[in-house]
Amino acid sequence: MRRLVSALLLSAFLLVGGLASPAVAHPMSTSAVLLDIRDDRVEGEVQLPVDRLAIAVDRDLTPAGVLGEDRSFLKRYTAQHISAVGEDGTPWTVGLGTGSVRTIDGTAHLVYPLTIRPPDGRVTDFRLRYDVIVEELLTHKVIATVRYDFDRGILRTDDAETLGVLDWDTKSLRVPADEGSWLKGFVTTAGLGIEHVGEGADHLLFLLMLLIPAPLVATAGRWRTGGTGGTGGTGGTGDTGVAGDSSPRRSLVRVVHVVSAFALGHSLTLALAASGVIHVPSRPVETLIAFSIAVSAVHAIRPLVARGEVFIAAGFGLVHGLAFASLIGDLGLDRGSLVTTLLGFNLGIELTQLLVVALIMPSLLVLSRTTVYPAFRIAVAVIGLVFSVSWMLERATLTAGDPFEGAQTWLVGHPLVVAGSVATLAVAARLRCAVPWTVAGK
Repeated sequence: MRRLVSALLLSAFLLVGGLASPAVAHPMSTSAVLLDIRDDRVEGEVQLPVDRLAIAVDRDLTPAGVLGEDRSFLKRYTAQHISAVGEDGTPWTVGLGTGSVRTIDGTAHLVYPLTIRPPDGRVTDFRLRYDVIVEELLTHKVIATVRYDFDRGILRTDDAETLGVLDWDTKSLRVPADEGSWLKGFVTTAGLGIEHVGEGADHLLFLLMLLIPAPLVATAGRWRTGGTGGTGGTGGTGDTGVAGDSSPRRSLVRVVHVVSAFALGHSLTLALAASGVIHVPSRPVETLIAFSIAVSAVHAIRPLVARGEVFIAAGFGLVHGLAFASLIGDLGLDRGSLVTTLLGFNLGIELTQLLVVALIMPSLLVLSRTTVYPAFRIAVAVIGLVFSVSWMLERATLTAGDPFEGAQTWLVGHPLVVAGSVATLAVAARLRCAVPWTVAGK
């Protein structure tokens, strides 16, 4: 039993870390490359968050300094990390204009006008190679978007589409000269939604904290399993008189409620914020997201309110939607492509959530029928609470970084291995420590 408990605690740590992002939770600031395709040239701009740029070049940069003593160095650095080649491998000319500082979503960005010219003066398909910041920063993302000049030199904003995301692993993208389509943009933004949540430790951890108590019922202020011998009761903060219905079927219904509540919450604010109806700076939003994980972790340890996970999912889902919307804003898209972008991005988010549920929930259901589940539940919740406090301090600028970054980085590439480990633990615990649907927690 002692070995089993040790393995349990280790798996709890792996579960939380393995679903996390490469180094930190989802980034507060991203770079952007906005391209306008014309007949004889490509114009656009490069948006570089000053705080991320400072880390990449290992200098203390300020919004004033990037246009002062660091101006020449930064322009040279940026130019060295952007190139373009035609489909035949011929290099194209890349030029940067005079830099300026612009505040984008509450964060200072160094912005350069960008011009790309083919050697024969005719724009065809080409490949953009770009690794500004991402060559040094593992977690940084660069959102690339493109618009097409179809109507006699007049830029059609409804043809804007998302090209993709550049990062540590992907440092080049193919840019079609005349293949803009809503379907391509839809597919790309759906993939962006999948990637954003899949690599956003905060969103995944929030969902995980809400799933942990799903196999249980709250009775008299404690988490319990139910069954014919369970204690229903009418007091405390629990689900009145429903302990006897704490079955796998009921647990799955609760999971559906949680996922649906989260989807409803984030979809509402995502649509409102992306369409410009509401706007909240990213830093307080990100801090509130970390706080939402802390609340859900505490609820996983001791129930806060009856059916609290559903209310927490819906309420804080509104906050997570604001964070999703900040990424939509980074795409540089106009109203014409907004509906397509929202639908695609939201589809990616929901698919990722369903994948997480499919990977984790069967193991949680099995573990909940064993005597080791209270220790597992509390261990995972405590780790989630510690991570959330660390993120809150970092995002409120009270600390310089996240001390758990290394562990998260180490665990990034193995979500299936982690899920498999937890499944193995669940089977082993079930074989050795199975119990009827009785008291599960304290």
